[in-house]
Amino acid sequence: MHTRSSNDDVTDRRLKLLIGLVVVLAVCAAALHVLYAVATRAALPHPQALVLIYALTIISFRLKVMIRVRSNQSGYTWAGVPMITGLVLMPVPWVVLGVAAGLATVRILNRADPLRAIFMVAKEVLGISAAGATLLLLGARPDVDHPQASIAAVVVAFLVLWFVDDLVFYPVIAVASRSTISKLYRNELGEKVIVRAATLATIIYITEVLVRGANLALLAFVPAIVGCLHLWRLRRMRTHQEREAWRQLADTTDELSSVDLNQVLHIAATQGAKLFSAGEVEIDLTASGVDRVVRAGTDGVIYDGPGPRKFDGELSITTELETRDRSYSAGVLVIDFDGKVKLTEFEQYKLKTFASALCTAIRNAAAYAELQRINEQNAYDAAHDPLTGLANRRELYERADEYFAGRTEDGVVALLLIDLNHFKEVNDTLGHAAGDAVLREVARRLDDAAAPGDLVARLGGDEFAVLLVNLLTPALATHRAEQMLSALEATLEVEGMQITVEAAGGIALAPGSGGINELMRRADVAMYQAKRAGQPTATYAHAQDTANVERLMLGGELQRAVAESEFVVDFQPIVDLGSGEVIAAEALARWQNPDHGYLTPMQFLETVERSGQLPAFADAVLDQALAASGVWREAGFDLPVAVNVSPRSLLDPRFPATVLTRLARHDVPPERLVLELAETLTISQLDTVGRTLDELRAAGVRLALDDFGTGVSPLSVLSHIPVNQLKIDRGFVSAVETSSEAAAVIRSTVDLARSLHLTVIAEGVESEPQRHALWELGCVAGQGHLFARPMASARLLGTLQRGSGGRPGALAAALHDVGSVVRLPRRRTSGHGRSTG
Repeated sequence: MHTRSSNDDVTDRRLKLLIGLVVVLAVCAAALHVLYAVATRAALPHPQALVLIYALTIISFRLKVMIRVRSNQSGYTWAGVPMITGLVLMPVPWVVLGVAAGLATVRILNRADPLRAIFMVAKEVLGISAAGATLLLLGARPDVDHPQASIAAVVVAFLVLWFVDDLVFYPVIAVASRSTISKLYRNELGEKVIVRAATLATIIYITEVLVRGANLALLAFVPAIVGCLHLWRLRRMRTHQEREAWRQLADTTDELSSVDLNQVLHIAATQGAKLFSAGEVEIDLTASGVDRVVRAGTDGVIYDGPGPRKFDGELSITTELETRDRSYSAGVLVIDFDGKVKLTEFEQYKLKTFASALCTAIRNAAAYAELQRINEQNAYDAAHDPLTGLANRRELYERADEYFAGRTEDGVVALLLIDLNHFKEVNDTLGHAAGDAVLREVARRLDDAAAPGDLVARLGGDEFAVLLVNLLTPALATHRAEQMLSALEATLEVEGMQITVEAAGGIALAPGSGGINELMRRADVAMYQAKRAGQPTATYAHAQDTANVERLMLGGELQRAVAESEFVVDFQPIVDLGSGEVIAAEALARWQNPDHGYLTPMQFLETVERSGQLPAFADAVLDQALAASGVWREAGFDLPVAVNVSPRSLLDPRFPATVLTRLARHDVPPERLVLELAETLTISQLDTVGRTLDELRAAGVRLALDDFGTGVSPLSVLSHIPVNQLKIDRGFVSAVETSSEAAAVIRSTVDLARSLHLTVIAEGVESEPQRHALWELGCVAGQGHLFARPMASARLLGTLQRGSGGRPGALAAALHDVGSVVRLPRRRTSGHGRSTG
């Protein structure tokens, strides 16, 4: 299909007007010369001379080098030779007759378009008339037998012929090709001068022979000279065209090296029109699955949008955009020439090369665009929470770091820390899908309520944070925080139930020093103040933080403590209740503070968790625990070592790699390390750290659930954590003798553990009656002051070597004659809560 546009109709009208004007001028010029011939009683020409002019015209128009501009064919001919020679021999009307007849014969033989044939005849008539008038004005007298014409007159007449020919030809070609006269003329000027010079030299030679009455045999050399010059011109022009075409193709393919698909398509379409001298070029990507068509001419892009394409028919040439091995297809390339054109063999090869280069460029640009999309998606995923789409902790910290580094103009900045009340009950009652729905709705409401520039983030679980910026006064932080929390008051429907979301928010203004960690700590303090007071929000104030003065003082010493190895590890043995033998040891961190003495985790752990020193602290404890395990193993006591892990450590994606690196450094098998997790972790927190736990479990590290039974729903916790051990909280152990409820909890825990192939360890065993009671309930392992208090690694090794009752490795007498040592399970199978034994 080739659709005509209004521009095509305008071009046709202009073209017909121009050709009509040329025809009218030609007829008038020919009529004037006829009148002049009649008035001067010009003699009739010799018939042979007229036939000779006719024949030479046919030959000269057949011997030409063709140049295509779109669908228009133009060429350099030798027509000037018979025209000027004829004007030297006979009056203008007869030359017009002979040339017009010869040109008409050529056009008929070539089956040329009638309109073009009429134009060419009229053009030559005008040129001959102007050249003939010039010769007459310069004193030339045409005569077959005795012609009179000076060389100067012949040269001037030829230049006039050349001028009139170009004056008529280029405006018409410019309109037909929708180009400019100056552009067309400049492109062909070099070749035109060379061709016209050769033609003029031939004309001067023939004129000299005729005017001087020399032997006509000298004209026998003219065909040979013309033939040689024609072949030379033909070869030179083709060489020039091919060289220029390759240069343009190389330049175009270089421009296609862009990785921007839009730029590739626009350059290809625009340069393609110039490269193939076409009216318009279309690139259709529909075949590759992309509904897009780009259309351009030599002046630039005309259309870029969905299909269908405009050109599809005999007036255009279509080629597939595919690689040379046809492994990839990008679509089709359509070249429209405003007419029927047959490409030469060289042009066909050039088109195939261009199409292949364009296909490769499109594939490269598409691949780069996909890679860029993936990178952008990865960057987005790294900075956003996958459940809610909000910014994550990393993005919040980076934005806050920019503020503290002075790289933003955010004015007064505050942090609002939000924690949802009773969210764990939603998860436990309605399930995680409902909990996720609640979190998404909360995130949407917070994001909608945020002021422009504020950053809303989900830190994990049911904890959110909002970085409030551009506050005119600090007091506005409270107002804006209340607005955001009020957005959560409206009930929301989840699985047919109406749920009211309650939340507490802590507000902290950005401190002058301390960075984001101190800002988070202060907001956290304020949030818990709001919870304790039963208020929706509370703003941090130094006066209200007096209970934490000692903790703040310790916080300032943490960096020094890590650097100077003030954190040490004591170990409490875990004993087989039946045999009294040590089967493992739990690592317990201590801080040997030079000012405050020997500090237990209860005194400093919260401060460490709220600081930026937690990774270094956890690494130091783990390193000492694994080092001690290696020493015991070399001494003959291959004991697993249990290390407590902070929930905040599990939020660090680098934590698994740190653990595995330490295991490899100390040559400790992963199954000899047990990481103890708090059972008070919320379900939402467990969802967040699931990837970390799975990675550790896959490496062979075992997991224990500490303080089991103290949470709201221990079964829900078990369904999320792939544990190997359950540790019964000391509160149940201390009451096992006096409380039937405590005994029932322990018995049910043991039964649950047996069904899941888990080991149960009782914490806080203080007396033999407790040991006996636990053993009778089915609990096989325990730790507590009955067996040993926490002690240094070397002291524990000595204790193991001394043993009890002559048994190394035992700390108590056996409860039965032949005690069987219960070993901890080494590896869990797939599925939560299962192990191999």
